[in-house]
Amino acid sequence: MPDAVPPPVELQRLRWWHLPEVLAIEQEVFGPESWTPALYWSELAQAGSLLRPRAATRYYVVAVARGHVRGYAGLAVGGDPELDGADVQTIAVAPDAQGTGLGRRLLRALIEEADARGAGRVHLEVRADEPVARGLYESEGFVTVGRRRGYYQPSNADALTMVRRRGGGAA
Repeated sequence: MPDAVPPPVELQRLRWWHLPEVLAIEQEVFGPESWTPALYWSELAQAGSLLRPRAATRYYVVAVARGHVRGYAGLAVGGDPELDGADVQTIAVAPDAQGTGLGRRLLRALIEEADARGAGRVHLEVRADEPVARGLYESEGFVTVGRRRGYYQPSNADALTMVRRRGGGAA
């Protein structure tokens, strides 16, 4: 039997009605290090309205297939984007959708938004013990610039700090 063709995926702005599925994926992917519902509501409040999306300090997208959220990603841009850059807040793909290119698609959506807002750099933290995620980021032009010991709690796992300059060059 041939492999099933994955359903088409549409990227949409995160809305309040997506939160139950986002939180379920969050728990499945990050476990005890998951963000709380209150934190997501706070981030969503900072994402602004559809009428003034560039005025918002946050940009969140969800990947929807067959009416269900399969992944999500968020970006923070504040202050002077050229000097301060942008920060990837989160990115996650449902376990059964991992390995399909969805994480790359979400990351590229964040990079495009950062570029559109004039961010000179995009920063992120990634668990040091996540080689697949690190490989994705490196393949999209991110370079490791530091290490934060014990950054992730409660696991006490280290984070690598990575940066990508606009256009994909090294920081």
